[in-house]
Amino acid sequence: MSDNSATDFRLPRRQVRLDTILRLRWLAALGQLAAIFIVQQGLEFDVEVVPCLAIVGFSALLNLFLQLWFNPMERLEPSFAAALLALNIIELAGLLFFTGGLQNPFSFLFLAPVLISATALPIRLTIALGMVAVACASVLVFLYFPLPWDGDDPLVLPPIYLFGVWLSIVVAIGVTSLYASQVAEEARKLSDALAATELVLAREQHLTQLDGLAAAAAHELGTPLSTIFLISRELEQGVKDQPQLAADIRTLREQSQRCRHILAKLTQLSSSGAPFDSMPLSALIEETVAPHRDFDVTIKVRIAVSGTPEPAGTRNPAIIYGVGNILENAVDFARNSVEVNAWWNAETVEIIISDDGPGIAPDLLKRIGEPYLSRRRETEEAQGGRSGLGLGVFIARTLLERTGARVSFANRVFPDHGAVVQIVWPRSRFEVKEPATELT
Repeated sequence: MSDNSATDFRLPRRQVRLDTILRLRWLAALGQLAAIFIVQQGLEFDVEVVPCLAIVGFSALLNLFLQLWFNPMERLEPSFAAALLALNIIELAGLLFFTGGLQNPFSFLFLAPVLISATALPIRLTIALGMVAVACASVLVFLYFPLPWDGDDPLVLPPIYLFGVWLSIVVAIGVTSLYASQVAEEARKLSDALAATELVLAREQHLTQLDGLAAAAAHELGTPLSTIFLISRELEQGVKDQPQLAADIRTLREQSQRCRHILAKLTQLSSSGAPFDSMPLSALIEETVAPHRDFDVTIKVRIAVSGTPEPAGTRNPAIIYGVGNILENAVDFARNSVEVNAWWNAETVEIIISDDGPGIAPDLLKRIGEPYLSRRRETEEAQGGRSGLGLGVFIARTLLERTGARVSFANRVFPDHGAVVQIVWPRSRFEVKEPATELT
């Protein structure tokens, strides 16, 4: 894993805005008022109107207070948001207490605050809210006013049915909250990993632009330096009878020659739009392999020459980083050697990177490339080394697929061992001249 992967790109857990909770509370208050009015006036059932309206009125007054004294756009601390959601549960329990307890079909609204917490608040607060909801539902099994109903034909539900309603509420709170929490966590991981990918690509593109500026400057300065070199050499020939002046001119010529050598090295760098920005496949492989040649692992490079010309594209930072990161992972896990094989034809360009390490664990093979999925060597962790966040392969795969590549992971066939990564581009996409665009 590269240094970029060692940085914690994960964003703080999202917080709920006060305005969001207030909107939900206002919606709940209006719905409760409508239900009381319909049951009392429309169905002409006997409802405990005064205590129910008192609970709804308290909820409305609290909403007004929060809306007037606090900024609705403010993001709440998790504990404060959980307290408001817990108050929603208690208010609902109070209304159900006066309207039939768990016999009331609206008792399943206990799920709503817990689900909101599962998607936006830490798991410990979600568990606490779930326990509050279960406690309220448990009390309502035994303590409640009769369900408003037709006095001539009252509804009497057996205790076993009430127990079933209570059990269904408890199970629904647990299962749906766990599911919502997992979905929200996966979405957060993906969002944070894409943010890390964008930062990596932006850095690589910035470095490429710096290379381009240096190479362009070297290209432009080459002509005047050549002129200075030639003129100084002619002047040196004309002042041989003046040793001191001849020595100064010789120094000037030597320094200009030195500058030409430095600029010659700079012109080997890439510059987007410059004549030297094209990178053949062999140069791409050499650039990604070069930083790892001094390690104990042997890197074997094989390039199969075909009858078609070697593919060459723009020095794309996304391709360089993606291939380089996969190669770095192969070097990290290899025991003795890593093989880099490349070939091409008129339609495709392919790079295969394989190592002789332990290979990819079967439980990770189908999930490889997901963000925050990592299984580093136990020895690294025991020695205090960086274990990484599992972002390296995700970033590499994302960047390569954005350039049109298809990336696949496999293990070598027994008795061989090790991982094999295959990267295949349509030749037309590999040779495209436009640089990779940034993520948006």
